[in-house]
Amino acid sequence: MRRMMRSAVCRHALSLVVAAAALFAGSAYPAAAQNKIVFGLPGIPPVFGTVIAYVAQDQGFWKKQGLDVEVRPFDTGTAAARAVVSGNIEVSLSPSPLIVNQISNANADIVSIYGMPNPDWLIGSTDKSKTSCADLKGQPVGVDTPGGARSIALRSMLVGCKGPKMEELQQVGLGTNVDKAMIGGSLTFGVLHLDDIPVVEAQGKPVTVITTMKKTNPDSHYLLYVVQRGKLAKNRDTYVKFVAGLIMAADYMKDPKNADHIADVAKPIGRTKAESKASLQKYLDLDFWAIGDDGLDKSKLESVIKVQQRIGGIMAGKTPVTYDRLVDKSVWKDAAAAAKK
Repeated sequence: MRRMMRSAVCRHALSLVVAAAALFAGSAYPAAAQNKIVFGLPGIPPVFGTVIAYVAQDQGFWKKQGLDVEVRPFDTGTAAARAVVSGNIEVSLSPSPLIVNQISNANADIVSIYGMPNPDWLIGSTDKSKTSCADLKGQPVGVDTPGGARSIALRSMLVGCKGPKMEELQQVGLGTNVDKAMIGGSLTFGVLHLDDIPVVEAQGKPVTVITTMKKTNPDSHYLLYVVQRGKLAKNRDTYVKFVAGLIMAADYMKDPKNADHIADVAKPIGRTKAESKASLQKYLDLDFWAIGDDGLDKSKLESVIKVQQRIGGIMAGKTPVTYDRLVDKSVWKDAAAAAKK
């Protein structure tokens, strides 16, 4: 009889342990999952603007916020944005015009929580006899992919410099390898980043800048950190921590004494240490990374909306996205406070 009673007590105790374990599994694991996110970067290798993500990771700024971030490069910022829309990743760094078009044309359920306002796009030529926008007519021009960031930038710059229409030239999709194609001689013209020029010229290919985005579209906006609105509403604190880590990285990057280490950390972008260090100061001078603000300048983004409507990025009959629908400025405000702590 006593054995039966002890057996019953044991079974009851075991059931309590199992129940407690189940309760723990049902509460703790989802909470942990909320603190793990995937951040999609543009380009393989990633573009220079992504150095801020590698700094945040290297310095443990996200970990200090209690966040586990996986940095995952995509072929383009366009592909990364699609992964956010489909729910495969949590955040992407994607071209501002692209996001404007995705929301305007397809009502994509995404929103921007941080930005990089100043683009470094330019159209370059390795032929000294072909240095005008008119020379692009009928020629192959290197971009990432038709409809991608470089492609959109090309369209905007062509309008600004009164060059040929997009249909009057050939876009050659090369991801982030436009500079390599120009070095190899298979292309004369390409849409480049600022840090691409010294790489091309180091291989004996002088680059003439035909025009720049800053010149043709001074009110343009470059990149946006994009998330799903539903995920933001559900796990807002996670995204606040994510932006806080970037704010901490931006502050770290502006300190000259960190330049050498940042150049080492920038290795995944495929530049030498000397190239990265030289480019870093140029980008800081350009105010490339938003340091001290959210990078969601209203006048710039509304200008992007107007330009995309004018050049056909926003399809006829579609209602252009409003600024208030495009961005959520509250995340950065809370993140800035968290970063100070």
